[in-house]
Amino acid sequence: MSKQGGKGAAGKGKKPAKAGGDDKREDALQAVIIADYFQDRFRPFTLDKPRCLLPLVNVPVIEYTLEFLASNGVQEVFIYCGTHSEDIEQYIHESTRWSPNSIISPFSSLEFIRVSDATSVGDFLRDLDKRSLISGDFILVHGDLVANIQLDAVLAKHRARREANRDACMTMLLRSVGLEPHRAAKARGITPVFVIDDTDGRCLQYDEIHPLMKDRRLILDPSLFKHESFEVRSNLIDCGIDICTPDVLALWSESFDYELPRKNFLHGVLKDWELNGKLIYTEIFEDGYAARASNLMMYDCISKDILERWVLPFAPDSNLMHDQSYRKVKNNSYVESGVLVERGSKVLQSAIGKDTSIRAGSLISGSVVGRRCQIGKDVKIKDSYIFEDVVIEDGAVIIHSILAGGVKVGANAHIPEGSLISYNVEIDRDIKLPSKPPARISAKTDDGEPVETDASLVGPGGKGATYSVTVHDSDSDSEDEGDGDPAQLQNNLIYSLEGLNVSTLSVSTLASDDDYDSDEDEEHAGYLHAGDGQRERLSSFTSDDASKPDAFHGDAVNGLVDALRGDDNADFDSAKLEFMGLRLSNNASDSSMRRAIAVAFTKRAAEMLNPEHGGLEPSKAAERVLRGKNGAVKFIKDVGVGGDDVKQQAEFALALQKGLLNIKGLESGRAGTLLAALLQQLYSLDVLEEEGILAWWADKRAAEGETMTTVKEKCKVLVDWLEEADEEDSDEDDGDEDSD
Repeated sequence: MSKQGGKGAAGKGKKPAKAGGDDKREDALQAVIIADYFQDRFRPFTLDKPRCLLPLVNVPVIEYTLEFLASNGVQEVFIYCGTHSEDIEQYIHESTRWSPNSIISPFSSLEFIRVSDATSVGDFLRDLDKRSLISGDFILVHGDLVANIQLDAVLAKHRARREANRDACMTMLLRSVGLEPHRAAKARGITPVFVIDDTDGRCLQYDEIHPLMKDRRLILDPSLFKHESFEVRSNLIDCGIDICTPDVLALWSESFDYELPRKNFLHGVLKDWELNGKLIYTEIFEDGYAARASNLMMYDCISKDILERWVLPFAPDSNLMHDQSYRKVKNNSYVESGVLVERGSKVLQSAIGKDTSIRAGSLISGSVVGRRCQIGKDVKIKDSYIFEDVVIEDGAVIIHSILAGGVKVGANAHIPEGSLISYNVEIDRDIKLPSKPPARISAKTDDGEPVETDASLVGPGGKGATYSVTVHDSDSDSEDEGDGDPAQLQNNLIYSLEGLNVSTLSVSTLASDDDYDSDEDEEHAGYLHAGDGQRERLSSFTSDDASKPDAFHGDAVNGLVDALRGDDNADFDSAKLEFMGLRLSNNASDSSMRRAIAVAFTKRAAEMLNPEHGGLEPSKAAERVLRGKNGAVKFIKDVGVGGDDVKQQAEFALALQKGLLNIKGLESGRAGTLLAALLQQLYSLDVLEEEGILAWWADKRAAEGETMTTVKEKCKVLVDWLEEADEEDSDEDDGDEDSD
């Protein structure tokens, strides 16, 4: 364990030095992990455990961070601990992989550093500068980082810049938000804005835009215009990975008022560049995954991304911990050994820890359940995170909440969205917790003493009381965490997916004779199937009125229609770039993009039916509008549909149907014929699959009102043909099985 002494103290664990080790120390790649965040965002959970040891899909968060560093060849690691430093050190020392004394540790050394009076990240880094432990380039990360990217190329470019100019002191890794961003792209309240020289990647200015700011304009420094060209980027994910030289630590030491890495340090160094002369660069990567579990929203998002295999090799069945035994089962779920799932219960796109039992009639969907939990009969758990040793009795309902270890939920209790139930809390039977505001319940005070139970909240047989959080300056000033108020962050656990444009995945309910998928009932009938690794962009026209004018919709539709009216076989890339630029500048939702694309293509196809535009038959018009421009089909598939998921395809087909209905002068029968032609073309082009069209056909919204029904019925021939083809394929498969 750590030794104590003076202001700070360091606890060291090193393997025996090899011959010539001192000569090579300067070449060793070092990393610094900040394992204290000086925030209350995960309270009351962090009264018992530090954030970096909280389970993220049943793996302590710091495991992901250490694996990322190990995979990138880091040799020496320094962990800065604050609160719960003994817990972190004990966890590492007891680890068979990370212990400094372990023969299988990938690190040549791992040291713990304590700073007793630190109040910010800045205090940690100024202390590190005084210790003279850093001998060369080092990677600075937080202990809540989840990433699978490789740094070889970035490190090489960083070192080359350093060789060319000794003032190049830092490289920030930023993730580009592409057409298919992971949830982390949209889960933040604060938008970081980077001004970047697009010739060499140098960062010239940094600012932040808060959603509650009245004036969201960015004031550019006049000196920027001395550069030949630069970009203003607000579509980048800052995952908190910095490659630094020792000069960075010196800059921290020179400014004792710097507390935050971005809002204070980066902003200040760039602003005073003419005085300090230091250069900071960016590397923007398109592939791979990197995000921080820095608040409840991000914890939720990253958990879902891991379950859906967006963070490979980090998936439950990768068994990151040496004692894990996860295997993938049906319905995109994962279970460890010793899990008991009785018939009549369902586990859908979830992870279930070892020795957990789930009794008959229960439904667990989109959730993570820890080890040794007892789930009773007819329990419903949806989009929630259940830690280890939790007992949930018969008939209880838990929706989009977090239950920490040792929690007990009585029979028929109801835990509504956004509830945070900390360690060893007990909720009595038949209790319904409040939803506005969501409950935040703890069994202990900030001092670690047992609370006086509030029977009106948890019931006469319960244990715990409401936990109130005092907002500290470090919370309200944070540049990368969203809103400062922890209560607001709790509310954000139940944020509107559509409002934030967050990708998610429908839960599968495919029939099976397996314990993990029993018979459907009416209560669970609302889920749609999506294949492994697919995403669904939640959107519908229930909140997006097709006739509602807005700046993005009008400009986007007009731009696309103009491009479609251009010369045949012309390239569609410029139209795509213009469209995506409009999307970013207007912060348009996925449903808005889908609607604009559907309206534009249906509008142009309908034009082609008129004599002044060629007087084509519907089948020819559909073929011309889709195949006439290079790249148009790919644009529809990638942006309009958004992927291969059945639900997304059904939504786009519905968007086409509604788009045709809103075209003036196009009677419903002819609109239906054109819709059938468009769907047939999209099917033949592999944009829409058979399942997607049939899902649209089965959607009740496609037959809302007389005109919608008329348009839909014109597609019956196509649908019948698809269904017959499906039956023929099934018959052939049965015949093959019989012959076998």
